[in-house]
Amino acid sequence: MPIIAPSLLSADFLNLHKDCAMLNESKADWFHLDVMDGSFVPNISFGLPVIEHIRKATTKICDVHLMIVEPEKYAEAFKKAGADILTVHYEACTHLHRNLQQIKSLGMRTGVALNPHTPVHLLADVLQNIDLVCLMSVNPGFGGQQFIPQTLEKIRTLKKMILEKNLHTHIEIDGGVTLDNAKSTLDAGADVLVAGNTVFRSNDPIATIAALKAL
Repeated sequence: MPIIAPSLLSADFLNLHKDCAMLNESKADWFHLDVMDGSFVPNISFGLPVIEHIRKATTKICDVHLMIVEPEKYAEAFKKAGADILTVHYEACTHLHRNLQQIKSLGMRTGVALNPHTPVHLLADVLQNIDLVCLMSVNPGFGGQQFIPQTLEKIRTLKKMILEKNLHTHIEIDGGVTLDNAKSTLDAGADVLVAGNTVFRSNDPIATIAALKAL
């Protein structure tokens, strides 16, 4: 069964505790938390104080996705805020191996995100140090975008790399995931589905999460 990680970027921020309680009751596995700095991506979301409060509201995995420049400056703070998985962008890390060592040394699982234009083969030399690869299936920065079909080929290529190295790295798909296209991503080799609007704009979010989980 896939791991379902609803993105709280699409939650109701005036009723965040209510949405956290809903996710706790649901079959969601992880909370996906998108941090944007207005520099690496053209948008600003939320940061450490919000994550600290979300951490207090759930016992589920907090999957923190840093869409920021110089993530190494903040890794320790995100650990203290409650991150279980810390994902940095390949494109934001001049010394990616060092970033991964830092995240691991702080006791978090390591994640690397790739923008749509970044080929997966660039991770070949560090794949053994990565617990999760987040393939952006939209251009990062905003929710509600359309899934980029080329992502399916990237999933297949990455899955082959993981299996050839006999690794257990998860493949996470982030952006434009719907009930209509989720199965095709799983069939290609994805393990984790990030869903924002699909969950939080649904008439019945708990049922939508259950439907994704059942794929």
